[in-house]
Amino acid sequence: MKFFVASGEDRRLTPESRQALRGSFIELSDGVTHYELKGPEDGELVVMAGGLTIPLFYWDGLVTELHARGLRTLTCSAYGRGYSDRVRARYDEALFARQLAELTERLGLTTKPLHIVGTSMGAVVTMTYAAQYPSLVSTLTIVGPAGLAKPRPADPHRLLRNDLLAGVVARMRGRRILQGHLGHNVRDPELGTKLTDMVLEAFRFEGSLYAVFDTLQHLPLSGRDELFRQTGALGIPTLLLWGDEDNVTPLIHLSAARALLKPQEHHVIPRCGHMAPFERPRHVADQIVPFVAARAERLDS
Repeated sequence: MKFFVASGEDRRLTPESRQALRGSFIELSDGVTHYELKGPEDGELVVMAGGLTIPLFYWDGLVTELHARGLRTLTCSAYGRGYSDRVRARYDEALFARQLAELTERLGLTTKPLHIVGTSMGAVVTMTYAAQYPSLVSTLTIVGPAGLAKPRPADPHRLLRNDLLAGVVARMRGRRILQGHLGHNVRDPELGTKLTDMVLEAFRFEGSLYAVFDTLQHLPLSGRDELFRQTGALGIPTLLLWGDEDNVTPLIHLSAARALLKPQEHHVIPRCGHMAPFERPRHVADQIVPFVAARAERLDS
C-alpha cells in the first residue's frame, strides 16, 4: 500500500517533537522504536507485545502491578503505534518480531532468557519471535490471542489485497473503522473511553492509519492454527489467559488454543473483555507472577 497521511493526522514524529514525549527512543534497522524499561534491576524481565492499535501506555496498569511484585518490564510501541516510527515497510509479523529481537539485543537484555507476554495481535508476534529465538524465551504468556478464527472471504487481509482499494478504504473510512474496533475491546464503558482517547491521541501522528491498514493487509489475524501448533511444539512453558466476555477474540476459541498450544496453565478472567492487561491488570499479574517465579526458581536450581 502506498504511504498516505489521513485527515486528522496533524503531527509529525521528529527528534525535536519526541523531546517532549514520554518514554525512551532507539534507532533500529527499520526505524525509531518508542520503549520503556523500568522496574527493579534485579527482577526477572517481562517483555510485552501489544495488539493492532495500542501504544505502550496500554500496559501501565500491569507494569505497576509487576513492579510492585519485584519484576522488571520492557514495553514498546510497535512500529506505526505510539511514538514509534511510521515506517514505509511491509507491516507483517516478521517486522514486529524483528523489532522485538533488535530492541532486546541493543538494550543488552538477551544474556538470559526472557519472559514474553503477547496480547491479541501481539500473540502472533510473540509466537513468531519464539519460533525464531526459542532459547531466548523462558516463559510465554498469551492473552486473548488473535489468529484462531477461520478465514472468511470478508477478512480484512483478503479485502485489502488490492493496494488501490486498500488505500481508498483506509482514507475514507479508516478512522470510523478504528473507532468501531476500539468500542468492542473492553467491557467497561469508562475504560472504553479511556482506551479510545489513548489510541486516538497517538493516531494524530502522520502515517498512523496507513500503518494499521498495511498491517491488516499483510498480517493475517485468522487461520493461524499452524503457528499455534508450532509454538506448542517448542516446549516453552506457556500461560494462556482469556477474558470471559471477549468480543474480539471470543472465548469459543479457548479449546482450540489449548489443544494447539498445550499450555502448562490456562485461566479465564471473569468480567473481562478483550484487553485483560488493560482492564484487569491485578488479576493478570496474579497469574503471571507465580508462573514466572516458578520458572525462574527451576532455572536457579
